[in-house]
Amino acid sequence: MGEVSAIPLGVDFPSALVRGLLARMEGQPPEAMARVQLFLNTARMRRRVVEILTASGARLLPRIHLLGDVAALVPDLPAAVPPLRLRLELARLITALLNAQPDLAPRAATFDLAESLATLLGEMGQEDVPPEAIGALDVSHHSAHWARTQAFLAIVAPIFAGQPDGDRRARLAVEALAARWQTRPPEGPVIVAGSTGSRGTTALFMRAVAALPQGALVLPGFDRDLPLPVWEALSDALTAEDHPQYRFHRLLRDLDLGPGDVTDWTDDIPVAPARNRLVSLSLRPAPVTDQWLSEGRDLGCLRAAGQGLTLIEAPRPRIEAQAIALILRKAAEDGRRAALISPDRGLTRMVAAALDRWGIVPDDSAGEPLQQTAAGRLLRLIGHLPGRRLTPETLLTLLKHPLTATGADRGNHLRWTRDLELHLRRNGPPFPVAADLAAWAATRPADGVADWAEWVGATLDGLEGIGTRSLSAHLEHHLRVAERLAAGPGATGSGALWSAAAGEAACALVSDLRAEAEHGGDMSPADYAELFDSVLSRGEVRETVTAHPGIMIWGTLEARVQGADLVVLGGLNDGTWPSLPDPDPWLNRQMRLAAGLLLPERQIGLSAHDYQQAVAMPEVVLSRAVRDAEAETVPSRWLNRLQNLMAGLPAQSGPEALEEMRARGRRWLTRAVQLEAPEGIQPLARRPAPRPPVEVRPRQLPVTGIRTLIRDPYAVYASTILRLKPLAPLRQTPDARLRGSVLHRVLETFVREGGPPEHARLMTVAARILAEDVPWPAARALWLARMERAADFFLDLEAGSEAEPVWLEESGGVRVDPLDFRLTARPDRIDRLPDGTLHIVDYKTGIPPTPKQQKAFEKQLLLEAAMAERGGFRALGPTPVSRVSYIGLGLTPKVEATDITEELLGEVWEQLHALIGRYGLREQGYAARRAVFEDRMAGDYDHLARYGEWEMQDPSHPEDVG
Repeated sequence: MGEVSAIPLGVDFPSALVRGLLARMEGQPPEAMARVQLFLNTARMRRRVVEILTASGARLLPRIHLLGDVAALVPDLPAAVPPLRLRLELARLITALLNAQPDLAPRAATFDLAESLATLLGEMGQEDVPPEAIGALDVSHHSAHWARTQAFLAIVAPIFAGQPDGDRRARLAVEALAARWQTRPPEGPVIVAGSTGSRGTTALFMRAVAALPQGALVLPGFDRDLPLPVWEALSDALTAEDHPQYRFHRLLRDLDLGPGDVTDWTDDIPVAPARNRLVSLSLRPAPVTDQWLSEGRDLGCLRAAGQGLTLIEAPRPRIEAQAIALILRKAAEDGRRAALISPDRGLTRMVAAALDRWGIVPDDSAGEPLQQTAAGRLLRLIGHLPGRRLTPETLLTLLKHPLTATGADRGNHLRWTRDLELHLRRNGPPFPVAADLAAWAATRPADGVADWAEWVGATLDGLEGIGTRSLSAHLEHHLRVAERLAAGPGATGSGALWSAAAGEAACALVSDLRAEAEHGGDMSPADYAELFDSVLSRGEVRETVTAHPGIMIWGTLEARVQGADLVVLGGLNDGTWPSLPDPDPWLNRQMRLAAGLLLPERQIGLSAHDYQQAVAMPEVVLSRAVRDAEAETVPSRWLNRLQNLMAGLPAQSGPEALEEMRARGRRWLTRAVQLEAPEGIQPLARRPAPRPPVEVRPRQLPVTGIRTLIRDPYAVYASTILRLKPLAPLRQTPDARLRGSVLHRVLETFVREGGPPEHARLMTVAARILAEDVPWPAARALWLARMERAADFFLDLEAGSEAEPVWLEESGGVRVDPLDFRLTARPDRIDRLPDGTLHIVDYKTGIPPTPKQQKAFEKQLLLEAAMAERGGFRALGPTPVSRVSYIGLGLTPKVEATDITEELLGEVWEQLHALIGRYGLREQGYAARRAVFEDRMAGDYDHLARYGEWEMQDPSHPEDVG
């Protein structure tokens, strides 16, 4: 039996590992070190060990291997199935399953299911669970879902049992290596360091090494403060697998050893023994937490245990990131080695961005997800284009991408893209095609824009019609479009798409997918997009940057293999650290236990082990945000346990020690808030009422503008005097404005074409207009159904009317004498009654305005009536008006009619004179939101008026401008 040793918690593991190795090799010839085989768990730890050995003097180095590369030491192993090929083949089988049983899962989950099934097959290989074990499970007392998945696994697992994947191949390598060592032991020492043996293959290898006379296991994070009764209670996986020491218990049990048999690798002592005892007690398994009361009194004064601990409870993640950045900046200033350890990549990115304020670039172990790089984003965008109509939003996102047209004249490309955006916002269409781009380019100067528009159209046109085809065809077309976009008009090659670290990583990933595409079969465009996103999400990119040598950002795994003077454990919230176990759609918890597979709590136990090692370092900051973007957060279970334990031991000064930890954290939070605070108090804006010179004020308004002048004069100031026009949204939708426009055109066309007021003819006209103006099938169907409901009401009005339509959707105007002002209007419809008077009609898709609203501000038809009597509509001449009507054709059709009298029109005209005359005076300001109907009514210029900094009850603030 070899040696099983441990390095104390809080001690720099790689440094202690090297010291212990050098001490054991002392006095031996130089070549003895070259016979040592050292197996480490990460490449980062291997680099650190090599650095320490090199710095300790000139000597031969041991042979250093990674535990994941054991298969390279065993020749003649069967080749492993490439991971991507395995997932593609599994996806084809799962697609067939979902076609037969569509209620099992949505089709969009196909590749997620393939990924989880590949993980399950790999775990079966790691834990040496044969396919027969899955088929032998008793699922009679489980739901029917698990019986169906068991039947599917019974078919799939044997198929791939003869094609070893990487996990199964690694186990075959370990078994072969262990068998070889039994007959031919290695010449020198074999050491496994830094691993917990959490996976079956690794545990098997560690047992084989421990059986060698010169074998040695060096365990990280071994807890010597755990009492023997608690240690023995860890044998039940159902209650103990989430404990940080469970994996060591299982390993030592397989080696027939106890915790007392684990020796010290070096004579190092723990950095903070009192803290280690406190943390160890707080992490006791749930069934024995009653020991807090009996053993808590033996911890002594907890102020000593709390020394070196800081607790940050930030109000939100941004403040947490700022506080952590300040702590790391102070460490860099003092020349200390500091690290942020967190599984929350959002938090680590915010911290890195905050450090950039001082020019500090941390050494980030994780890199950047490939799908978030420029190359990854472009490939993802293009992957989702087939089978869908191209929208202006998607088109401009592609054209503005930093990699588009990098092989051509990008300056003109961006200029034309900007002009095209303005055109699409103003004029549409909602789904542009090549012909639309060519028509737009034809209206512009001949400066090359026509060729550019032809390139855009040829590159992106026809994507909507792509259907089901082979994965190879999807991929080749995808890459062809991506390279043509990146190259630019008139250029060859692929521009900067495959350049730099991100482009090279994307190229390698795409090459792997191309090599295995024949195994993907046929798929729809949506399935291809899901597959490509899934493949791309597994890539990471590490840019070559000059990082600060003493400031690091680590994942939780690095906590066991690195050393630092100060560590910040960030994102200590449940669901983040530890993260929630990945859901297993194939086997539930009881089925896993019966089959001999790992329980979901395994990942929580590994995270707990990482936490126990990290919190034992010399100086530690525990950090969390009390709220995230959605709701209050829950503290990490380990942090919660630590706080509850300390708060429950007043005799040991636990509450005081906890308050001191919080006080140290509040000091950093105060600095973070001060860093974000503005230099001075910015006064709130007052309710504006600008007073421009009289000569620039509008001399013409439509009748709808009079309504705006009454309700929100500031909008008239912004639109007609400042000439600020709101941009239409890029994503055009079938909104109320378009619905009203379509309704008006339908009724105008129906009346203008003439003929009997028949239901069929009206619906035929409606269907034709909707097909021309509304490219959204769902909106067309909905609006046609609404018109169907209101059709009879409209036709009854038409049939019962003896009036003759004489004015349809045409403009008119009249001067408002003696004022220098012109009033314009475009009535929906004017009818001539049998007595020669007029009836003015306005159609509404919603609820027509009430008489009170018409009296207050909705004066559109009354003003049009006054214009008609003054000859505002030239073809009609001055003609009296008998009636005006708002016809609501919404869900509840209704007519709001008003009989016209001379007194009523006279009053309306006098009010118009008074209104326009008032705004002809310099002292009259254009107040914001003067008389809006509802406070929540949104205006196009509310942001310009700084609405929100002032309330509706605040007085306006007149101010001369211009």
